[in-house]
Amino acid sequence: MGKLLRAVRNLSVTAGAIGAAGVWYRKRAERHLSMRAQTVLVTGAGSGLGRLLARGAAQRNAAHIVVWDINEQSARDTVDEILAYGVDASYDVVDLADDESVDAAGAAVRQRIGGIDFLINNAGIVTGKTFLEQNHHDVERTYQINTLALYRVTRQFLPNMVANNFGSITVVASAASLIGVARQTDYAASKWAAHGFMESLRAEMRHYGHAIHTLSVHPFYVDTGMFDGASSPNVLLPILESETVVHKIFRAIESGKRQLILPSTAALAKWLQLLPVPVADQVSDLLGINTTMDHFTGRTTPGETQS
Repeated sequence: MGKLLRAVRNLSVTAGAIGAAGVWYRKRAERHLSMRAQTVLVTGAGSGLGRLLARGAAQRNAAHIVVWDINEQSARDTVDEILAYGVDASYDVVDLADDESVDAAGAAVRQRIGGIDFLINNAGIVTGKTFLEQNHHDVERTYQINTLALYRVTRQFLPNMVANNFGSITVVASAASLIGVARQTDYAASKWAAHGFMESLRAEMRHYGHAIHTLSVHPFYVDTGMFDGASSPNVLLPILESETVVHKIFRAIESGKRQLILPSTAALAKWLQLLPVPVADQVSDLLGINTTMDHFTGRTTPGETQS
């Protein structure tokens, strides 16, 4: 146990040193991006983080905010909240797992307002089932919404961003994209894929000289209801308040950051990969990470499946 604790301490020191060394570079590399007078689209904006993100864009005086959600009443309610801020808004009922639905909604947006300047891919689902409890539909649906939807949605609006040499694409991934977690063999894997999508998209935009900002967000469990029953394993990984998460996402977008891990201590998962696998597993178990889904229930409100 003594050796294990020393390994954890050494890992924390290393992570801190590397993080501090990158501060100077990040401050020089980051740029200011403003949503004022720009068009914004948020997926899964009918509830949870999505609704708060759409509302936050209105508070930042966006020109027009497009709400995408599978639930029409939820989408309407979000639009009503945006209009109350004196900001233009519209909605589309979209099934992000369906190519034709996304293609039709994308065409409708381009016809209504032209292109999108700030795209926030927020929609996501979770089953919280053990591997043997999952069926084929569970796994396929998880990948359709958490991963494949990123391709469907982003390709609708990236061409216009490239043509204008301006735009921002955000993907709300998960801290589970940094480390495997029990009862998340579908969810964590889909978020690892989302993380890989953003890493490669960022590299591609940079390689071809396109000034398109990308941000991947990796939060621990957020108190939106999506992860009801999930628990905090220790003081290092508290359940996050949704308003705080949204505030930090906007700060990250506006400052031009490329990656946001919440809380910052969750970045420890990246440094665990530097350890031998058996040691990393022991540290993970010591931190209680694999107990967090033991009492998961999830959101039970009908219709809220993509938020």
